[in-house]
This record gives sequence, structure tokens and C-alpha cells, in this order.
Amino acid sequence: MASNIGMMDSAYFVGRNELLSWINARLHLSLSRIEQAASGAVQCQMMDMTYPGMVPMHKVNFDARTEYDMIQNYKVLQDVFNKLKIDKHIEVNKLVKGRPLDNLEFLQWLKRYCDSVNGGIMNENYNPLDRRSKVCKERQFKTSQKNYKSLQTNNSQNSGTGDRQNIPKTTGTMQKPSAVAVESDCSDEIQDLCNEITELKLSVDLLEKERDYYFAKLRDIEILCQSPELEHIPMVVAVKKVLYAADESALAEAQEIASASYES
Repeated sequence: MASNIGMMDSAYFVGRNELLSWINARLHLSLSRIEQAASGAVQCQMMDMTYPGMVPMHKVNFDARTEYDMIQNYKVLQDVFNKLKIDKHIEVNKLVKGRPLDNLEFLQWLKRYCDSVNGGIMNENYNPLDRRSKVCKERQFKTSQKNYKSLQTNNSQNSGTGDRQNIPKTTGTMQKPSAVAVESDCSDEIQDLCNEITELKLSVDLLEKERDYYFAKLRDIEILCQSPELEHIPMVVAVKKVLYAADESALAEAQEIASASYES
């Protein structure tokens, strides 16, 4: 399976025009630039077409504009990868910035992976427009329900207090801000803070995953360097110098060891 293809694989030589044609043909879209797919929604629907029923499309936001909303889409995609045991690390922090090259490389990988699953044949039973329409309607319905429940809660709280101080007093045409308006402002501010906390937690989670990924790579290199048949080779000794260095001075020493091995 193409879940872990190398950078010199032919997949990474697919041009952006070919990629855009592939996306537009399969998902009935009209993207003209690679960065238009930076929200992660396109990638989620491609996996939904490849593995029907595996992607919780009701969680995918096709109208994502903020980095927070985009991160949610990539979180859905990463969960799908984990369920399918696809060994692919998603560079979310780079992709949500909309950088063309980063998004190009990820879409090149995605095309190669999807083609390896279905042989490049389009799923004729999959209706991408109908799928997106149902998802958008469901999201709108849930948003309406949430807003309605919030309004009901506020109204019940306000009607049950019976506090005369909450009744707005007027002087001429001027009216003081009502307690309901103040409460609404506070609620909006709390919601903004909660969203910010959630976004920070997601960023920390992504950074921890990236840290663990690179640490695992370094650990693999360390184990390789410690193997009896390699540990005394000058180049391996130089690599270990860099791995265990406490300061930058070890780099110069490692370079000297490597250069001496070439001269000998």
C-alpha cells in the first residue's frame, strides 16, 4: 500500500494541473489553485469516496475559513488514517497556512494512495454533490438547534429571576444596556475564550505528535549506530558525536572525524 512512499516516487512528480483535474473530476468541484484545498475538507471527501462509511462526514466543515475550523477537519482525517492504520503524519500546521508546495505534496501523496486502493477507477456509485449537500444541511440543522436551545436557556434564566433590577429603565429616548445584553456579551466572550483554549490544546497536541515523531526517528538512528557491526565506523562515530552533543562544538569534531575517514 502507498501509505509510506518515498520523496523520489513518481507520485511526487504529478503536476498541479493534473491534481486539480483529478480532484475536480471526482468531487465535481471547480478548484483553480492547489491552496483552495488547504481546509482539509477535500481530503476528507476523497477518503470518504475511497472508503465509503469510514469518514464521519457530519464533522467535516466545507465552509472552513479559520485555522481553527481547518484543524478540526484535519483531526477528522487523522482519526480516519489511524482507524485504517495508514502510517501517514499530517503536517497540519503547514497545510492550514495555505502554502502551495506543502498542500501540493500532500495531495500528490493522497492521489497515489487513493489510486493504489481502487486502481485509479472512480467510484460510480458515489455522488459527491449529494454527499456534500447532506453534510451541509445536517450541520446547519445542528447549528440551528444549538442556537435555539441557547436562546431558550437564556430566556428561562431571565424570566425566572423576577429581579426588578433587570428591567431596563428609560430616560427620554436613552436606554441603559439590559442585563440580557450584558449576559449575551459575556457569553460571547466566554465562548471565544473556550474556542481559543481548544485551539491551543490542539496546537499543543499536534506539536507533541511532531516531537514524538522526530524523537522516534532519532531513536532509530541511535539504535542503528549502536549495532556491533557499525558502531566503530568513523562516520557512525561522527553521527553519535552529534546525537549526544551537549553544545555546538561537537559538530566541528564530528566533521573532522568524517573528513579524516574520507582522506584515509
